[in-house]
Parts: sequence; structure tokens; C-alpha cells
Amino acid sequence: MAFQTKKSLGQNFLVNPHILDRIISAAEISKDDVILEVGPGTGNLTKKLAEKAKKVIAIEKDHRLIEPLKQTFKNHSNVEIMRGDILDTKTDFVIQSPSLSDKYKIVANIPYYITSNLLRTIFESWPKPKLIVLTIQKEVAQRIMAKLPHMNLLALSVQYYSKPEIIGYVSKNNFRPVPKVDSAIIRLGIRSQELGVRKDSKKLFSLMRMGFSEKRKQLAAVLSKKLKLSKEKISDALQKEGIDPKARAENLSLEQWQELAKIL
Repeated sequence: MAFQTKKSLGQNFLVNPHILDRIISAAEISKDDVILEVGPGTGNLTKKLAEKAKKVIAIEKDHRLIEPLKQTFKNHSNVEIMRGDILDTKTDFVIQSPSLSDKYKIVANIPYYITSNLLRTIFESWPKPKLIVLTIQKEVAQRIMAKLPHMNLLALSVQYYSKPEIIGYVSKNNFRPVPKVDSAIIRLGIRSQELGVRKDSKKLFSLMRMGFSEKRKQLAAVLSKKLKLSKEKISDALQKEGIDPKARAENLSLEQWQELAKIL
């Protein structure tokens, strides 16, 4: 259908059916699966999801797309089109949806600009999904996959809740309109702990945010200032965990941050 995309909504629709098939394959969809799709756009991925899944709940922010999507899927009894802003904290339909009360999967080609906020919302606020498969900006996917000694806050956060894996890269030429950057298909295998209720999660994330607030400075100096503790006490805590007091935030593993959160 003819449609004028909005740059403000990050609308770049994936049109290559072979790439769509790779996303479907990565999600390992069965006839028992309920799929939540964020930003169905013109429904290219939705169609393929509907062929495999028990139910597809597609949530679209752009009001102009709602009626066309409903028309496209009017004969698909397993597709539900909903209008909503997935990041709106006042919108609790995801949490309250009876279809998502059991384990579900999230599969979507999302606008680049919502990636970090969406993942935070999923991990901290939503019912725990079985699996997440997203098409996101290539550079962001690589940041999520970071390893020592080049960690970042996004990587630590995502790796705390999941085991990320890049399935493959997608050229920008597979989208319409063509974006400025390439994409990646990333698969997040959810860790077994209950999301958002780990005893150490609040303190852990607070500590990591402090550490990365001045990431070019040595961690002992940053945490001393933020926690209002002596630099000596911070240095002793770091050394106790085998961490060089001159280390920066990016030099610590997730496990080291967790141990540090216990003793500070």
C-alpha cells in the first residue's frame, strides 16, 4: 500500500522476504507460541509470524497503519492488531494481556531509537518472555555483544538478563526507505531468573550507572565521589575482588560488578 513514512517514528520497513525468513527461523516458532510483535508497520513480518504461531499480538504506534493492518489480517483469526506506544509507562496492556500470562516470545523489526528503552522495559516491567528476536542497528547489536575489556552499560544490562547472539547482519538496502546504517538480527535467550526481582538487581544497576557516569575516569575515583566513601575504601573493595584500583568501568565483568555490589 502507498504510505508516507515518518522519520520521527524510525519507520524503515524490512522488505526482503529471505531476511524475514531468517528472523522467523531464529525465533523457532511453534504452533503453541504466542508472539508479541512491536511495530508491525505494513505487516510483512506479521504475515510470516501468523503462519507459524498460535497467536500474534502486533502493537503499532502509528494510527495511520491500524486500519490497513486490520484489513490485511481480517481473515487471520490468530492476529490481533493493537494501537499503542510500547514505551508509554501509562500503557499496561502488555502486562495485563491474558494472552501473555503464559510464556511468550517477542519478535520484531524495531525502530532503532527505541532499542535500549524497549529492552529495559521488557526486562524490568513485562512478564518474562521465552525468547526475544529483534532486528536492530548493527552498531547497537555489536555493543550488546561486548566483552572485556570493552564492556558498556547496555551490554552488562542485556547480558544480566539474557544470553545474546547475533544471528546475522542485514544490509540497509533490504529496507524501505533505505536507512543510513546496516542492521543485525539479534537473539536473546532469556536467563532463568525471574526478571526484575533479583535481590541484587536494583543496587547492581545503580552501581553500574555510577561507574559509567564518568567512564573515562578511574573507577575508584568515580565511585568514591558517587558513594561518598573514601577512595581507600573503594580501592580495598576493588582489590578484594582482584580488580586493579586503576581500572575503568569498561574493564569489569558482570560477575565483578555483582560481587562489588555485595560489598559496597
